[in-house]
Amino acid sequence: MDRRRFLLTLAAGLAVAATGRGAVTGTRAGESPPVAAPAAPSPAAAVEPAPGLVPVPPPTGVVTALPGEGNGLALTIDDGTNSEVVAAFAQLAVDADVRLTFFPNGRYRSWEENAAVLRPLAESGQIAFGNHTWSHPDLTTLGDAEVAEEIGRNKEFLRTTLGVETPFFRPPFGARDERTDRIAADLGHPTIAMWNGTLGDSRVLTAAELMGYAREWFAPQTIVVGHANHRTVTTVYGELLDLIRERGLRTVTLADAWAAPAARFRGAVATARVPR
Repeated sequence: MDRRRFLLTLAAGLAVAATGRGAVTGTRAGESPPVAAPAAPSPAAAVEPAPGLVPVPPPTGVVTALPGEGNGLALTIDDGTNSEVVAAFAQLAVDADVRLTFFPNGRYRSWEENAAVLRPLAESGQIAFGNHTWSHPDLTTLGDAEVAEEIGRNKEFLRTTLGVETPFFRPPFGARDERTDRIAADLGHPTIAMWNGTLGDSRVLTAAELMGYAREWFAPQTIVVGHANHRTVTTVYGELLDLIRERGLRTVTLADAWAAPAARFRGAVATARVPR
């Protein structure tokens, strides 16, 4: 779509959200008015699976890149401490046909506040989800029962709030070992979804810094990690879309790439350097 029209639409949506809520509170503590969510797509606007992509079964083990060769770019968005940023990513999916994979922490109410728009996007295949634990701890510091509680509680949250089941699990901070991988698999998440590209936005960045990361890591078959925590990313959507188009990339969800039952595949998975 026309970039100027998209940016105007996005800016209007963010302005409505900002005036409707005031300051953002990511956790459940405290109260604030509900965020203004973008309109959900009608059934007629349902998105078909990414064209030309041949999905393979989700593997048991660690993945750090999309399978095979192609021009896919998996934008994966973690956490969700800021409800307005979650709403803005949903608006991006609606307005620009961008495909996204979210890894929520259920403790943040942003996901409940935006569930009405996120659920139909998930049903249409426009977005996908993975488990990122309930409260974002370093799992390698916890006992087995605590690890299982973090993963299991978030799995139930994904099912009841967002209506999804997922084979994908992403450990907070990328902190994992064979023990945590096994517990995740036992709870229905055999694919440990790491990444080989980053927006660097786990901390507050300037727009120029964020775009520097994008220019470094937006490449074919890359899984890029970003966060729905800080507003900077919402100010550079136009530049990100331009970069994707200039490099001939197409956004895909992890479910686009790995769609068949995990039980059908038991293979070795290559690993790569994981940027933070």
